[in-house]
Amino acid sequence: MDRSTLSTAVSSGHFSPKKAAALLAAAVTVTVFCAADALARSYPFGPRTRNVNDLGNQYVPFHAHLWDLLHGRADGGLFVNWQSGYGSSFLPDLGTYLSSPFALLVGVFPRDEIDLAVYVITVLKTASAGAAMAWLLLCLRPGRWWAAGLLGASYALCGWSVAVASYNPMWLDGLVALPLLCLVGEWTLNKRRPLLGVLIVALAWIANFYTGYMATIGAGLVLLLRLWLSGLPNRERLKLAGRAAGTVALGVGLAAPLLAVVYFGTKHAYPGRVVQFKPVPTQDLLARLLPTTYSFSSPALYVGTTALLLALALPFDRAVPRRVRAGWTLLVVGVALSLQWGPTHLVWHAFATPQGSAYRQAFVLCALLVIAAWHALSYGVPDPRALGAAGALLALITAVASRSHFMHPVAWPVLGLALIGALGGLVLLRRTNGRRRSAVAALAVFLLFGGQFGEAMATSAVATRWRLGHMDDYAPWGDRQQEQSEAIARADGWPQYRTEPGREQTVGNDPLLVGGQGAQYYSSLTADVLSRTLTALGGGWTSRGRSVQSLDNAVTDAIFSVGARVHSPTDPHQAQLPQIGGPLTVSRQDVPPLVTVRTAPDRASFGASPYRNQELLLGSRVYTVSRSAVYDDLGTPARDGRVGSGNALSQPTITARCPAGSPVYLWAPHFSGTAQLGKTTAYFRFGYPRNRAAMASLGPAPASGRLRIALTPDRPGRIPQGAVGCLDTARLHTAVEHLKATGATHVTVSDATIHAELPAGSKGTAVVAAPRIAGWRCAAGDATAVPAKDYHGLIAVPLDGSATTVTCTFHPPGLRLGTTVGAASVLTLILLGALTAVRRRRVTEPPSPTTTRPLERVSSAL
Repeated sequence: MDRSTLSTAVSSGHFSPKKAAALLAAAVTVTVFCAADALARSYPFGPRTRNVNDLGNQYVPFHAHLWDLLHGRADGGLFVNWQSGYGSSFLPDLGTYLSSPFALLVGVFPRDEIDLAVYVITVLKTASAGAAMAWLLLCLRPGRWWAAGLLGASYALCGWSVAVASYNPMWLDGLVALPLLCLVGEWTLNKRRPLLGVLIVALAWIANFYTGYMATIGAGLVLLLRLWLSGLPNRERLKLAGRAAGTVALGVGLAAPLLAVVYFGTKHAYPGRVVQFKPVPTQDLLARLLPTTYSFSSPALYVGTTALLLALALPFDRAVPRRVRAGWTLLVVGVALSLQWGPTHLVWHAFATPQGSAYRQAFVLCALLVIAAWHALSYGVPDPRALGAAGALLALITAVASRSHFMHPVAWPVLGLALIGALGGLVLLRRTNGRRRSAVAALAVFLLFGGQFGEAMATSAVATRWRLGHMDDYAPWGDRQQEQSEAIARADGWPQYRTEPGREQTVGNDPLLVGGQGAQYYSSLTADVLSRTLTALGGGWTSRGRSVQSLDNAVTDAIFSVGARVHSPTDPHQAQLPQIGGPLTVSRQDVPPLVTVRTAPDRASFGASPYRNQELLLGSRVYTVSRSAVYDDLGTPARDGRVGSGNALSQPTITARCPAGSPVYLWAPHFSGTAQLGKTTAYFRFGYPRNRAAMASLGPAPASGRLRIALTPDRPGRIPQGAVGCLDTARLHTAVEHLKATGATHVTVSDATIHAELPAGSKGTAVVAAPRIAGWRCAAGDATAVPAKDYHGLIAVPLDGSATTVTCTFHPPGLRLGTTVGAASVLTLILLGALTAVRRRRVTEPPSPTTTRPLERVSSAL
C-alpha cells in the first residue's frame, strides 16, 4: 500500500492516523531491510550467507530445536535438552534465546528452511519496532501521520538494529519493547489500562530480559521527563511515578518464573572473562551517527540524516516551548554521555561489562533522538534559523568524525545525497505549512522518503558486507546438513546409546541443528561443570570455554555411551581451514548403558593428563602414555616444546613409541595447525584466550611402533609433556564388557527424568553418563530423592545393595522461587482488580435516601 492509498484511507476514516503511521513504518522498514540484503547479495536474496557469529552458532540452531519441540521431534523437553552437552538445562536457554512470541512462528516453516524462518522473524521484529514507535510518536504529540511513519522506520532501521541486532535477533525484542513501555508510561500519566501495562512489562522482560531491562530504564527516563513537563503538582507526580514503579514491579514479578531460572543459570555457567570498559574516542562516537559507518565495538547511533537534523534543530526551534526543548535536549545529551562513563555503563548493562559489544544499550539513545526529532517536527517544520544551526552542528560532527577510521569512502557520497534529501525536503515542507501546495508537498515527501530509503538501505548493506568480512560465518542449511541429519536419523538409538554428530562441526550447536546427542554445546549458559569436565578429558572449546566441542575418542565414547558417531569432511564453507577427511561415514561402537555401577571407592581427583582422567572416569587403565620429544625444523630438540616460532616455524616433529597397531592420540591443547601420522591428518585450533584445541586421533601406530608426527603450525604454540597416548583396545573392550554386565539392564529417559533398572545387589555408586549440573535430585529404590552426588563431574547415586532402581529428576534452579514470586504478582493483580471494581461500583451506584445527607455533608466539608 503506497502513501497515496494510505492518505485516501485515512481521510475516508478507514484508518486512524496512528494505524496509518504504524502501517507505513512497517512497510518502509520491510522494504528497506529486504532491499538492503538484495543490494548486499545476502541470503535469501543472494549467495552470501547471513549466518555470522552467534546467528549461525546459536540462534539458528536454537530455533531449529524449538521447531523440533513444537513438532514433537526433540530429545528432551522444556527442562532438559538431551541433545547438547550430554544433557543440559534447557529452560534458561529458552528464556535467553527463544522466549519471544515471534519465535513460535518458526513452527510454520519447513525444517530445512530454518534459516528463512529466522530471517522472516528478524524482519517482522524490526517492522514491529517501527510500527510501535510510529504509534508512540502520535501519542506523545499530534502531527503528520506520514512523518510519524517515516520517523518510526528511522528508529526500526537505526544503526544498532541493522549493524548489531540483525544477527542477534533476540535483542530486537528490546527494540520493540522500548516504545511499548513508553506507551505504558503514557497510560500511567492518564491513569488508563493498568492491567495491560503490567502485561506489556511482563512480555517485554519475558521476550528478552536483557534488552527489556535496558528498555525499561529508557522508558523510565522518558516518563520522568514527561512528568517534569506535565505541570502537575509534585505530590501528583510522585503518585504517578509510584504507580509506574508498581506496574514495572508487577510485570517483572509475572516474568519471575523465567527470569529466576535464567539468573540461576548464569550463576552456574562457565565464567567468561572479566572485561574492563573503555570508552571510544569522540570522533568514533560521532562517526556512528552518520550513514554507512560500521564497527563492532562502538555505539551504532545512526537514525537517518533527517531525524538527526531535526533532533539537532530542536534546541533552536522557537516554535517549541522552552521547557520541552530543554528537557528533551538534556535527556538526549545525558544518555549520550552515560554511554561513555564507566559507572553508568555498568548500570545500563546490569552491572556487568559484556564480553562482546560494549554498547548494547545504544538503541535507547536512537529512540530518544527519534522522539526529539518528532518534537521538533510536530510543532511545525523548524524555521531557517533552527535548520541552519542544525546544519552547522552536523557539519561540526562530520568534521570531527572525518578523523575516524570508520568513515570509509562510501560514507561521503551517501551522506551528501542524504543531506540534500533531508534539507531539501524539510525546506519544501515548510513552504507548504498552512497552504495547499500539493505538488510542493509531494516533492518534499519524495525527497524525505527517497533520502531515508537510500541511506538506510546503504547503511544496512554496508553493515552486512562488513560483518561478513570481519566475523566468522557459516553456510545456511544445505546438502551437508541434510546428509548429516539423515545419517544421524538412521543411526539413532537414544536412549540405549547416544549418536554423536561428529568432531568435524559445522556450527557451534550441531546437535540442535542436525540431530543426535553430543557433547557439543554453545550457550551463554554453558554449565561450568560441563566445560571443566570435558576440558579435563582432553576436550576443546571456543568462546573462552562456553562453546564446548565434540571429542572423537573411543574412551570418552564409552564413558558417555556414544554408540554411533558421524565422521564428516571439513565444512567446505570454511575455506580457511585445511580441507581434510573423506566422505561422510558412521562408525559404531559397543558401549555401556547410560547408567553404570562403579564399585571402586572414589578417592582420586582429576590431574594434568587427560589420558589418566579418562581412565579415572572409565574405571580401568587402558592407555600407555608414551614418552615423546619435540624437534624443530633443523632436527634439534625444541625448547619447552614450543612450535610455530623460532627454529620450529614450519616443520617441527614429535617422536614417540606405541605398540604396533594401537590407536594413537595426540593431546596438544595449545597447538594450532595440522598434525600428520602416516596418511592420517588432524587439525588443531588454538588461539589464546578464545580457543583450546581438542585431543585428536592420528590413526593406528605403524608396525615398527616408532612414531614421527609431522606438525605444520599456523601460529605459535606448545606441545606439552605426555602429549601422545596409545590406546589398548583389548583393555578397553574388557572395561566396557564389565560396565555392561554390572550396569543398568534397562534405562528410560523423559524430559527431566532418568529411570534405570539395576541388577539385584548392586553396591557402590550408580553413575549417570550426564554432567552433574545443578538441579538434579536422585533416589535409589524407594528412598527420598536428594541432591545428586558428583562423580568426577557426572551424576552419581550411592548404592547399598538393596535398591534395584535409580531415578533422577531435574528441577531447574530458581523455578520454585520464580513461581512463588509470579504467583504473588498474580494474586496482587487480582486483589487490585477486585478493589478497583468495587470502587467503580460504588462510584456508579445512585445514592440511596439514607446516604444522601451524609454525602452532602461530606461534600460541603470538602
